Amino acid sequence: MHQQKLQNAIISTKRLYLKRFSVEDATFFYHMNLDQEVMQYTGDQPFKNIHEAQTFIENYNHYDKYDYGRWSVYLRENDQYIGFCGLKFSEEKKEIDIGFRFIKEYWNKGYATESALGCFDYAQEHSIQKIVARANESNKASLKVIQKLGMTFTHFFVENEEKWLQFEIHFD
Repeated sequence: MHQQKLQNAIISTKRLYLKRFSVEDATFFYHMNLDQEVMQYTGDQPFKNIHEAQTFIENYNHYDKYDYGRWSVYLRENDQYIGFCGLKFSEEKKEIDIGFRFIKEYWNKGYATESALGCFDYAQEHSIQKIVARANESNKASLKVIQKLGMTFTHFFVENEEKWLQFEIHFD
């Protein structure tokens, strides 16, 4: 089974592989999003049930629409789902952002940085020239990852009465 999952990988790093969301991820996705600490700075609501997570995955169209999206992240050593990371195009802002969310037991192990750097490689291979990142000013962990990614601060903004920071990185 491991070889087949790895063959479906869009991005492969030293410890991780990233692949398209699939309904087999729904249970993990659902449980990850139930954790209030995981969801604290996302602005998203948890799924009501596993079926809602499955429906979200089945209707997720970024891969077909843009040739990229958020991807499920798995550990190479044991095929364990640990979260997601990837690129997202905002129609409203006309920009591509990097985003990540991980199950709490996998925090502080470098997985967000490693998977995001894999996404940056993907972006460069697909001629994406600029990626932004946004983080709530209180989200110290995400701000630390963004700094490790070598992104440059561009501006503050306010959303839902909270202060956010935006960063960007350019590729030639």
